[in-house]
Amino acid sequence: MKILLIRLRLIGDVVFTTPIPRALKRAFPGARISYLVEEAAAPVVAHNPWIDEVIIAPRRRGVRRIADDMALAARLRRARYDLVVDLHGGPRSSWLTRASGAARRIGYQVKGRSWMYTTAVARPRELRPRHSVVNQWDLLEAIPDWAEGQADPLRDAVEMPVPGEADAAMDRRLAAAGTTSHHELVLAHVSAGNPFRRWPEPAFARVLASLAAFDPRRRVVVSSGPSDRDAAGRIVSAARAILGENAGRVVDIGEFDLAELRALIARSRLFIGGDTGPLHIAATTRTPIVGLYGPTLAARSQPWRDPAVPSFAMEVADLPCRPCEQRVCVPGDFRCLTTIRPEQVIAAAEEALRWRA
Repeated sequence: MKILLIRLRLIGDVVFTTPIPRALKRAFPGARISYLVEEAAAPVVAHNPWIDEVIIAPRRRGVRRIADDMALAARLRRARYDLVVDLHGGPRSSWLTRASGAARRIGYQVKGRSWMYTTAVARPRELRPRHSVVNQWDLLEAIPDWAEGQADPLRDAVEMPVPGEADAAMDRRLAAAGTTSHHELVLAHVSAGNPFRRWPEPAFARVLASLAAFDPRRRVVVSSGPSDRDAAGRIVSAARAILGENAGRVVDIGEFDLAELRALIARSRLFIGGDTGPLHIAATTRTPIVGLYGPTLAARSQPWRDPAVPSFAMEVADLPCRPCEQRVCVPGDFRCLTTIRPEQVIAAAEEALRWRA
């Protein structure tokens, strides 16, 4: 049996799909599983032991996009898949699912696109407090002869295996920054893809300074996306200014790729960050997490892993505008994020740091 999984776009969304190949191999032991993903998120699945082949979907624009998609569709047709599962539901992924020519094509029931599937699974449009992994599991339950039961984070946690070279590269980076095995690492990811998920810089600086000041063994490492390097620099500078003579406890080790980020998180005693790709990569480890959820619901995107590992969700309840579609902030002040107080995050972080695996 040849199965193709399609999940384009965002890193965190691809992380949420990683329990699925394992479940499919368990249900269909002889299956060959391919995974179609865009290049930015490919490291999430590149070394997954349950995936036999990773196919990269180019992400160019205009006429080149059309040429890329026609070539990709021809490749998928030649592969003769028995089953294609569209885990995304967007225009491009649904078209590629249809173009594969597979006898069985499963996807979400989306207006104008359901006809591209042989089985369309209902997906309510409202933002429900239901985990994204469970939502995607609905697609698996539409497979004939599926008998794997419900999604279970203990049995099928999210995962992202890391190649040895990424571990070695992170060892070198940390050593160059003066950190040793004696130090206790705290990683804070301070950027986000849009302003709806970006906690204020002064709040981050205050939290990082407090955590670094508490214990001389701690080293707080700051990470960000390439477009937010200036913001990360400002946060580092502000935290160091608060710390004074202990400024060296806040460490900036430069930019690194996703595999190196995963290696760094696994070494850390704590991860702090917004509801973005790095937080979901952190969920593939046994590192405690303090997540900052603004317009999104923790119930939808909290870590999908062993619940014994601490995961704290910082979110503001009872806001009539929350959750939202993240297109416009109706109140105009991003209050779902700005009213998360540094003291709350510090308290959760210190509690998480007391945990020992």
